[in-house]
Amino acid sequence: MNALNTTQVWIAIGLTVAGCYLVKLAGLLVPAQTLERPLVQRLAALLPVALLAALTAQQTFATGTSLTVDARAAGVAAAALALVLRAPFLVVVGAAVAVTAGVRALGG
Repeated sequence: MNALNTTQVWIAIGLTVAGCYLVKLAGLLVPAQTLERPLVQRLAALLPVALLAALTAQQTFATGTSLTVDARAAGVAAAALALVLRAPFLVVVGAAVAVTAGVRALGG
């Protein structure tokens, strides 16, 4: 890595640090009345679930910039089935791992 790239990396790190601090500061400056509204509370409860679902979908069905359906999709389907059957969390994870490994072993 040459000096220019190192400088650019440190500038990016500094901007990221400043941005994170400003986002946190903005969150602290929100008036309490705003946070007590039912709509805001409902959105705050649902937002982590939506973000996790989006991350799971992206990690499951994307390879680089292309759409891919492979063994990972079978594992997610197995986990979804286990969740529908109200299985404990470790069983859900175990089912996803076992199905993904099984499909990969069969050549998928």
